Amino acid sequence: MAFQIPDDLNPALFPLAWMIGRWRGNGHGTWPGHGEFEYGVQIDFETNGGPYLHYVCQTYKVDAKGTPVEPISMETGFWRPSEDKKHLEVVLTAPEGWSEVWTGTIDGARIDLVTDAVMRTESAEVEYTGGSRLYGQVEGDLLWTFDRATTNHKLQPYLWARMQRVA
Repeated sequence: MAFQIPDDLNPALFPLAWMIGRWRGNGHGTWPGHGEFEYGVQIDFETNGGPYLHYVCQTYKVDAKGTPVEPISMETGFWRPSEDKKHLEVVLTAPEGWSEVWTGTIDGARIDLVTDAVMRTESAEVEYTGGSRLYGQVEGDLLWTFDRATTNHKLQPYLWARMQRVA
């Protein structure tokens, strides 16, 4: 799907303009005690004119045809590029009981993020302590990886996906 930069895009968002829209695809994951698994994923990057993107990522179980049948998780937050347009701050929260602050770099159509802070509620489902992420555009698709650490496991590959722009 062709992408056009919105005429009214806030200039602070030019380095992230390629991400705006809805992306959907298939993901894979692995975690100790859970083995390997597959899932569907949809990521939305939206702008309202401010100097930030609103981000929503939803993962779900799919049937044999790839149709979503049950939600797995969701996260939402805001992506804020720095004035130099080479650095980025991201604030995310998830219903499993944690919020994260990420910092990173923008290098064309590649974004590298690491956690600066992870806050967990008392009832958080996982004792998540930190992570790293990569978002990149390859052959017009959005590729995403998420490495995660917990109190019981060192930083290791957790989730990865390839998505196509659908809107």
